[in-house]
Amino acid sequence: MKAMILAAGRGERMRPLTDSTPKPLLHAGGRPLIAWTLESLARSGVKEVVINVAHLAQQIEHALGDGARWDLRIHYSPEPEGALETAGGIANALPLLGSAPFLVVNGDIFTDYPFGTLLTRGLPRGGTVAHLVLIDNPTHHPHGDFGLTDGQVRADGSVRYTFSGIGVYDPALFSEVSAGARHQLASLLKPQLERGRVSGEHYRGRWVDVGTPERLAALDRFLRENS
Repeated sequence: MKAMILAAGRGERMRPLTDSTPKPLLHAGGRPLIAWTLESLARSGVKEVVINVAHLAQQIEHALGDGARWDLRIHYSPEPEGALETAGGIANALPLLGSAPFLVVNGDIFTDYPFGTLLTRGLPRGGTVAHLVLIDNPTHHPHGDFGLTDGQVRADGSVRYTFSGIGVYDPALFSEVSAGARHQLASLLKPQLERGRVSGEHYRGRWVDVGTPERLAALDRFLRENS
């Protein structure tokens, strides 16, 4: 299974750090954020990774190269300044991702999630077009995004969880998104949720949304103290 890392965002909440450095290249624990994800994907058995780029794209391509240092093949999917939102970026990269289900990971998270479980499991049969990894709601997102019942993601529920930014998708989910168009993932998932075509799981391990300088500093301290 191929993987895609979403790395095209401007990182407005991380300014001024992201004025001169793209968010995936900000350091935590002595290495760029995206390097932790690349290492984890490689350990899990991923061989090819697609990275979408827009803001300061050349810095990312120069820093990561072809991926050989992680025993990976990295392909880049360029986007215009301002990026294409999540679904737009994925649709734009479909020629590189191929016709089989693929794994997508946000480029601004740190997690110990075992990606290998998704690689071996893939998507459940029966018309499922997406599988989402959900986590307990962090303090900065207390109301969550989705419900989860018997392995099916719901638009609502008595208990709501936060989408981790980790998922597996069937390319068919993005078939109506034109290449180069801006499109949000939520608008594609909503009708599929109503049809029961989105599966999910609740992950209780370590997960950090590195969305502010304060959370980046906290992660840096954690990694340095526990390396």
